[in-house]
Amino acid sequence: MSTERLTIRSEELSLPALDGYPLAATLYHAPQPQAHLLIAGATAVPQGFYRRFAEYAAQQGFTTLTLDYRGIGKSKPETLRGFDMRYLDWANLDLAAAVNLHSHAQLPLYMVGHSFGGHAFGLLPNHQQVNGFYTFGTGAGWHGWMPKSEQIRVLTLWHVIAPVLTRMKGYMAWSKLGMGEDLPMGVYTDWKKWCRHPRYFFEDPDMPELAERFACVTTPIVAINATDDLWAPPASRDAFMAGYRNAPYEARTIDGARGLGNIGHMGYFRSSSQTLWDEALEWFAGLNKPAQS
Repeated sequence: MSTERLTIRSEELSLPALDGYPLAATLYHAPQPQAHLLIAGATAVPQGFYRRFAEYAAQQGFTTLTLDYRGIGKSKPETLRGFDMRYLDWANLDLAAAVNLHSHAQLPLYMVGHSFGGHAFGLLPNHQQVNGFYTFGTGAGWHGWMPKSEQIRVLTLWHVIAPVLTRMKGYMAWSKLGMGEDLPMGVYTDWKKWCRHPRYFFEDPDMPELAERFACVTTPIVAINATDDLWAPPASRDAFMAGYRNAPYEARTIDGARGLGNIGHMGYFRSSSQTLWDEALEWFAGLNKPAQS
């Protein structure tokens, strides 16, 4: 990718979700746009975390949109106590609106996911508008895919710490644990329920339609996970991404041999991981090349 550092103009937007809920979004303008890119962030992670990646993508010709889901970052109400929403609203209503806004008649639209972002893509009612999807750190959430020490920590969180916090606050005070933004109660209860299953919400008997929604996706997909990602190691990725059974799909794994240092669950979007950014953007650029005759 180009090493030239261009000044990127960013613009804060108010984005109405499909049900009208006002969302905070930021548009990073590429000086010479070749494509549009939408970032679907992780649970409890505000859009500012992706700023460096968004600026870098814009420098490479991708006009990039980030957003805060409802209840998170600049899209949260004055209090989360009593805030009524469900986890999948972030995909069905929030990201879907971002796809509509960021689609362009002459330029392809691509999407980068992080963790939950990889779940969200298969839930979108308008995923057909996206020409390629590349996701980092997406997994099934089940503790059994994690290393033993992390299993103990996660089970303690779900069954000891989180119930106490939610009873006290009326929402999941995630920030008290140093793990990101606080979560609305609906997000917490759905997330906890689905993390009981090895294949996440695909095994929820109350939501049998999800498997068919994912089966409708035919967009090319790459899913990349680090071996030191305790929350979404490669086995967890494979369990979840199998849901995209009709999409052209490639799994990529990062191990210590890459020389990138510790990645974990959040390191994909640190500046030290620029080689991973280059690989994603180059893959998108390859999708946009005309076929050789």
